[in-house]
Amino acid sequence: MNLSLTSWLERLAPGRLGSVSLPILFSGILLSSCEKPQDTSPPKTTPIPAEAPLTNWPVTRGGPSLQARINAPAPQNPTIAWTFEMDSPGTAEAAVADGAILVGDVMGFLYCIDLNSRQLRWKHETGDTIQAAPALSNGKVFVGSGDQKFYALDLKTGEKIWSIDGDDKFSSAPTIVTSPDAKSEWVLVNGYDGTTRCLLAENGNIVWTYKTDDYINGTPAIIDGRFVAFGGCDKVIHIINLADGKPVNEVITDAQITNSVATAGTTIYCGNHANQVIAAEAEGKKPTWIYQGGDFPFFTAPAVDDTHVYIGCRDKSLHAIKRTDGTRAWTFPTGGRVESSPIAFDDAIVFGSSDGRLYAANPTDGSELWRLDLGEDLTASPVFAQGHLIIAGGDGTLFIISGSKN
Repeated sequence: MNLSLTSWLERLAPGRLGSVSLPILFSGILLSSCEKPQDTSPPKTTPIPAEAPLTNWPVTRGGPSLQARINAPAPQNPTIAWTFEMDSPGTAEAAVADGAILVGDVMGFLYCIDLNSRQLRWKHETGDTIQAAPALSNGKVFVGSGDQKFYALDLKTGEKIWSIDGDDKFSSAPTIVTSPDAKSEWVLVNGYDGTTRCLLAENGNIVWTYKTDDYINGTPAIIDGRFVAFGGCDKVIHIINLADGKPVNEVITDAQITNSVATAGTTIYCGNHANQVIAAEAEGKKPTWIYQGGDFPFFTAPAVDDTHVYIGCRDKSLHAIKRTDGTRAWTFPTGGRVESSPIAFDDAIVFGSSDGRLYAANPTDGSELWRLDLGEDLTASPVFAQGHLIIAGGDGTLFIISGSKN
């Protein structure tokens, strides 16, 4: 019998949920108040360079810039092609490459599912919840767990190749990059212990570390092949040098940043718990613009295209914000909190809601293009690979969704 995410968490921590929301329970972060921001001059917006075609989705948000931008049309007339039942709720984004879907669940299992046969290849047990997406590269799977370990597994067998210990859980997804000298592959991962680690993909040896003053939940983004950017619970957008982990710049905001940033060129976008969405330049000292959303925080990572930033809010809406000046373009209301990070196609913005529906909105005016009722709380973010939308549900179902011409 399927159980809701709340039911599973009650099993794990009976009597402790009370009125605490699920994302807060996972991150252990309290909302904070903030002062009203000051407006600054708008940036000049340039088109986003297209990344490699996303036939696969090997890392979170589709690539190291974390844009969640897909240079293709969205599936139309979507239907559920098939499903896979996990042992517990899924709150993490999936990764897809080499004919495999990799996804984690609340109980700490990482599943490797064959995309063609639809069968389980293997299942690897960690010691606690997997909150974020794995990453796939060169026959390895990289994933963090709430058991305070970060793992490299063999993609074929699921056997551990290496692991490292942190001082707290790993609640962010890793980023895979080539070293600046092009001699090795690096894995960048943020820890809830406030540390950014750059590791050799081959053996997990530390290349460099960078320490902040508070928790980090978001994934490191790569800017221009030179910088690493992310936000933290210290209210700061950190920009550090990719080559050696040395600080380059920091932009102070009004509240905790508890999800990943997105980048376009040298501009960084993120939401925070002061109910704001912020644009900042990698080498600028103050935000370029600040969008004040209302009475609820932004709990998702943004998606970015040539004209807008798209981000989900706990006011039950998706917000579209103009990249030029930070003003509102439109909002799209749903029946539940939007904590599922959107992905941006050429002709649609696709995202999930806690009302159990997957939505597609027109990026131009926010009108509804379609909705698909999946019947489970959608906290996890959708991904797009091999022509399929893939998203994990709060009752433990992994949905593989296809479009049709009818």
